Amino acid sequence: MTRGAAWTFPIAMDDLSVSYPAHGASDSFAALRGITLRVNPGEVLGVLGESGSGKSTLARVLSGSGGSAGTDVRPLITGGEATVLGLRLRGISRRKLARLTLEVGMLAQDAGQTLPATLTVSELVAEPVLERDARYQAGALRALVATMVDAVRLPLTVLTKYPYELSSGQRQRVALARSLVLGPTLLIADEPLAGVDVTVRDAVVDLIGELQRERAFTAVVISSDLAVLRRVTDRIAVLHQGVLVGLGTIDEVFADPWHPYVAELASALTQDGQHDSDT
Repeated sequence: MTRGAAWTFPIAMDDLSVSYPAHGASDSFAALRGITLRVNPGEVLGVLGESGSGKSTLARVLSGSGGSAGTDVRPLITGGEATVLGLRLRGISRRKLARLTLEVGMLAQDAGQTLPATLTVSELVAEPVLERDARYQAGALRALVATMVDAVRLPLTVLTKYPYELSSGQRQRVALARSLVLGPTLLIADEPLAGVDVTVRDAVVDLIGELQRERAFTAVVISSDLAVLRRVTDRIAVLHQGVLVGLGTIDEVFADPWHPYVAELASALTQDGQHDSDT
């Protein structure tokens, strides 16, 4: 894949169904069912849903990152198709998958909390580059790492520090720098504020929005927190039990909900708004 690769939508899903394979006597588990949507170039799509709705499965499928955290279980496309940056994911070859992962930045859940403790910030940000090209010129790599650390609004003094010396918000910014250091066309951020101190949550999510505008990448931001999605996304997709039950701007989705789950969310939002106006 090249920067000039021809594709209309960075992400296109057509009747996509995804399952986890059966183990022993247990049946396979359908995590996503019949998802159809398009993500436009340069758009930030939010994905909203409760725990178990299929949000993280969607992140793993779209990023090509495979199995769930801490396991080797890989979600399998069992129906329909997902196309990311022009590559069809169903039955994708290892060679094409490797090409895809160079163009897709993945900010996984708790990414900042699981940074390797033995590496400095400089080494952490440089690691994806060296995995791609072990002979990358040292001086150019130092400059690239410094540029990325500055881009995520961290002082260059953190370059020699280890993760345990940083706050939760700083660690998440380091993880964000790692996910963007290869200059991806697409960023998948799965619960990007997990483990981040409440006092800096807004700053971290606003940073994602700022970097997306500066670098013009497409992004999918997955969260169970509507306030997070309201700050950074253009549209939201609402998942419920693996099914797409709402799609549009936040105001569109909740102004005219057609699914009971979305209607329930809309009702809760209305009640919260009335409570806020009364206080």
